[in-house]
Amino acid sequence: MLVAAAVCPCPPLLVPEVAAGAAPELDAARDACLDAVGVLAASRPDLLVVVGPGDDRSAGPHPAGARGSFRGVGVDLDVTLGDAPQDAAPDRPLPQSLTVGAWLLGRARWTGAPVEGLAVAESEATRECAEAGRSLARRAERVALLVMGDGSACRTLKAPGYLDERAAAFDARATEALGSADLDALAALDATLARELKAAGRAPWQLLGGAARDAGLAGRLLYEDAPYGVGYTVAAWS
Repeated sequence: MLVAAAVCPCPPLLVPEVAAGAAPELDAARDACLDAVGVLAASRPDLLVVVGPGDDRSAGPHPAGARGSFRGVGVDLDVTLGDAPQDAAPDRPLPQSLTVGAWLLGRARWTGAPVEGLAVAESEATRECAEAGRSLARRAERVALLVMGDGSACRTLKAPGYLDERAAAFDARATEALGSADLDALAALDATLARELKAAGRAPWQLLGGAARDAGLAGRLLYEDAPYGVGYTVAAWS
């Protein structure tokens, strides 16, 4: 059963070494993410699953001990997802979203429940996302999710996806749903529109909505902004 969730954005710029001189610009987002992870720790889960968007190659489960790297963005920094079993064999690398999630857990000095990862293909349909969430919630008596994902990337002229007039309204709906744990509103997010707006968080958010059915969780919004023209939301459910 799902007992807590943290929703965080997943840009590599959350990592100070990656952001370099611009690191202070995301201090508020970084602090909010750590506060949200603290809510997960307080829930005392039996299992923590880090969920985030991935491509067709990275989609699927990633075991404890899987590794991710920020070398692709110019920083010699590697992270590990939770603690690896002693006999664990090397696995495929973590996608960016789970790599940032693993970094967050390391920053928060996570010492609680075992940690696993799940990358969700951005093309995954709403129904399949919800079903995957329900399956995750049944994995243990007390399950917590760290859900990584960004909103639209089209909020300004300099945004990665340029300016799209629909982006602000989409992000507002998503942020309201995430901040209030509104499961019906999350399920209603349009997958086609999300893809057009480059909102990579849509599939992980809808997985969260499926996992939270009948869990009775309340949401709390910790941060919302669109630095660099990308929608970032941090929320905690407990």
